[in-house]
Amino acid sequence: MGAISYLTKPILENNPISVQILGLCSALAITQSLFPALIMATAVTCVLSFSNVVISSLRHLLPSSIRLILEMTIIASAVIVVDEIIKIVAPEISQILSVFVGLIVTNCVVLGRAEGFALIHNMKLSLLDAIGNGLGYSFLIILIAIIRELFGRGTLLGKVIFTPSSEGGWFLENQFMSLPSSAFFILGIFVWVVNSQTVNSQASKRTSDRNV
Repeated sequence: MGAISYLTKPILENNPISVQILGLCSALAITQSLFPALIMATAVTCVLSFSNVVISSLRHLLPSSIRLILEMTIIASAVIVVDEIIKIVAPEISQILSVFVGLIVTNCVVLGRAEGFALIHNMKLSLLDAIGNGLGYSFLIILIAIIRELFGRGTLLGKVIFTPSSEGGWFLENQFMSLPSSAFFILGIFVWVVNSQTVNSQASKRTSDRNV
């Protein structure tokens, strides 16, 4: 598998949320509007990259008996730094994200890539894998956030896109999009579409192989 595939495959083909079903909490909880989703996407990608590189560099030194504890310590250290940066740069967003930044420590995407990839690959591939999975995670939560904010309030990043009826426009705010359950339904539709494409692709390949 080429190095570039480590960046591209997790975006759609092996997306950590829609295919691996990891990191669902933040996908459902912080996607009510786009800006917090952008901050969370950046934070998770940074933590993923840092933890994968460090764990990969130490993979031959980590005692198996306390491996998970050390991995969690490395991830938690990165999360603390990222959380403090968010508090300084965007204090209002920090309040919105609140506990969810801390939950990156137990985010299955981060720990899963550390355990499943960084422990058995070199630093270069581990960094590419981290960035790829970070992009896959970011793509999906940003997509969900765009849909929820746009069709829920008619805005993107706080700027009016659809003029509401209260101001003489045609748009009616959809209160359902403000509920976490809306993210669940959007995510479910996306998983269905991706899995349907995968099944169709595999069926077409089998048919092609039989014809050959």
